[in-house]
Amino acid sequence: MTTAEKIAQISGYWVDRGDEIVAPMQGEMADSEAYTVATEHGIGHLTRVYGTRPVDPVRRAEWLWAEQRRLKQETRLGIPALVHEECLTGLAAWKAATYPAPPSWGASFDDALVERMAGAIGRTMRDLGIHQGLAPVLDVVRDARWGRVEECISEDPYLVGTVGSAYVRGLQSAGVVATLKHFVGYSGSQAGRNHAPVHAGPRELNDVFLVPFEMALLDGGARSVMNSYAEIDGVATASNRALLTDLLRGTWGFTGTVVADYFSMAFLHTMHQVAASKAEAARIALRAGIDIELPAADVLLDVEEPDAELAELLDIAVARALAQKEELGLLDEQFEAAPTELDLDDSEAHEIALALATESVVLLRNDGALPLPAPATIAVVGPNASGHEALMGCYSFANHVMAHHPEVPLGIEAPDLVTSITGQFAGAHVLHARGCEVEGDDLSGLDEAAAVATEADVVIVAVGDRAGLFGRGTVGEGNDAESLDLPGRQRALVERLVATGTPVVMVVLSGRPYDLSWALDGPDAPAAVLQSFFPGEEGATAIAQIIAGERSPSGRLPLSLPRSAGAQPYGYLHPPLGGSTEITSADSTPVRPFGFGLGYTTFAHEDLMLDSDASTVDGVRATVRVRNTGDRAGTDVVQLYAHLPYRSTTRPVAQLVGYARVDLAAGHAATVAFDVPAARFAGSDVRAVRAVEPGPLELWVGAHCSDKETVATTVLEGPVHEPTTSARRVTVAEVRAS
Repeated sequence: MTTAEKIAQISGYWVDRGDEIVAPMQGEMADSEAYTVATEHGIGHLTRVYGTRPVDPVRRAEWLWAEQRRLKQETRLGIPALVHEECLTGLAAWKAATYPAPPSWGASFDDALVERMAGAIGRTMRDLGIHQGLAPVLDVVRDARWGRVEECISEDPYLVGTVGSAYVRGLQSAGVVATLKHFVGYSGSQAGRNHAPVHAGPRELNDVFLVPFEMALLDGGARSVMNSYAEIDGVATASNRALLTDLLRGTWGFTGTVVADYFSMAFLHTMHQVAASKAEAARIALRAGIDIELPAADVLLDVEEPDAELAELLDIAVARALAQKEELGLLDEQFEAAPTELDLDDSEAHEIALALATESVVLLRNDGALPLPAPATIAVVGPNASGHEALMGCYSFANHVMAHHPEVPLGIEAPDLVTSITGQFAGAHVLHARGCEVEGDDLSGLDEAAAVATEADVVIVAVGDRAGLFGRGTVGEGNDAESLDLPGRQRALVERLVATGTPVVMVVLSGRPYDLSWALDGPDAPAAVLQSFFPGEEGATAIAQIIAGERSPSGRLPLSLPRSAGAQPYGYLHPPLGGSTEITSADSTPVRPFGFGLGYTTFAHEDLMLDSDASTVDGVRATVRVRNTGDRAGTDVVQLYAHLPYRSTTRPVAQLVGYARVDLAAGHAATVAFDVPAARFAGSDVRAVRAVEPGPLELWVGAHCSDKETVATTVLEGPVHEPTTSARRVTVAEVRAS
């Protein structure tokens, strides 16, 4: 291969790139070469062929198949392009299904359903000739002010790892490469600001940020990794060989591709300023272990005839890129017939979307108002009560791309809350008023909203976020927050509605957790509060069914509800000195803790018992009995937590080590058996090596991380044990009827 052919195979080309900004500094970084010139020597990736603007999927597939044939027939090497797309909440393409955002995956605590969702996404992508998906996001939430919280699964690395691995397995079961991002530490940014420096030490990296990536690679089998834009302790990740090569490939044995987050090679020159030129930036990134520059080739085009080192680096990267194409069957594919009929939002997609949305709704408060009896008149109020945008995350096609094309129909069925409530309560008269906007200080609509409320038997008010990019919206990439109060004047709207005396059900549709203390514990709180993290195209249907009592809420908080922005950064995985104490006047105690969630019935957790001795090598086996103590069927999320005091380094006061969803009829019980591997008890010791140290072990099960309803204590016996990559990392939970 010539140098030009090698560079082509580790570069991308963004066919539809235009004026719409869907990537950071896209305009500044875009190359201006005509497509035919750029692909003269072939091309490694085609970037977002379907996902940059609304294009008819069938017509675009016809173009893509023809283009792949051209690359095979008219370039010297005859190598087709690998096509990649965004797929975090479903394939980001016109007319494709939109599923709940990642915090909803975490709230469901349902790995199997997330895997099923990802499988459906993958099959859609493969039908369209797409080979790689830029998901899942495995960043562990550390600061609720960060705009990209809505792309993240949880603040708990184990939950991120199990759910993220399930997504990987589902997507790759369809023959589509999953891409883990953003490796690593991106969510630990200073003050919750996008692209800000990260000041994580080796123990936080080992015990928090790296955990889900290790699981998704070793347990999920992910075949691609995308670097983080961040710098950690002054070292830009795109230049960090210790992470991208020594750890990723040397320790973990990864053999797939490392792809650059868009423009990451060039950013070493333009943003991090560690390379004096684009050519030098490319050398540094390749040396660190990045194989492919996305979305385009502008930085690599500055590379002249390489010296011996650069030639070797190019050969390594090209070999990995071609090996992945071979794994995908691309080198033998003939691209004879493009699909002529496509349904990207079929009945199965709606079934999965509804199930996941339903399982992820968290009931935060209920004074008995829910489930709602059949009212004669319902007022549905609030800025998020109407419009599909309120249901979807930043990387949904609706909010990522369609916001720039208001003249184009959405292309999928996504009823809003007004429509869903009207359909669910067919015998009721439904009134509607907006009240206020998500953003801004306009209060002129409050009088109308209050007037509508006084005419109704109950008010359902929908508030929260509007997802968007780089200043367009209240949450999403580049939309970081200084305050964790509800945006705009939405609190004033809710308080005005409560003051009317009509019972108020507050629905929060958001991408991040907000300070809702006034709505949960205040003297003038709404009658009930539901939290849903961008629940997707069937989200409003799910919420309406839960309000009506047709389905019961079973979601649990994957993110602690913050007390204030001043309490950030916060995570429940804090050591003893990381929480509130009598020696500080600042209270960081969350308004609702990790794992919290109410239902329409109640559960008791009893008799947590150890079935075996606890060992630093073998872990522990435990059982717990769960009973439905209410008068209706429901689903409990049984959560097993651990604390390991008196080790060589401080350990979290609580950490999730196992969980299981349990469906129980009223009055029924079940036993949940947990087989917890030793690796779940590992933490970085004084050497910054992850090890299981002998010593006391406290285990408990309760309604959330702070609820020690039933407790068992023991001692981990044995030598200091360092789990290897072959060790089991995932707790096996078995539900047995009682």
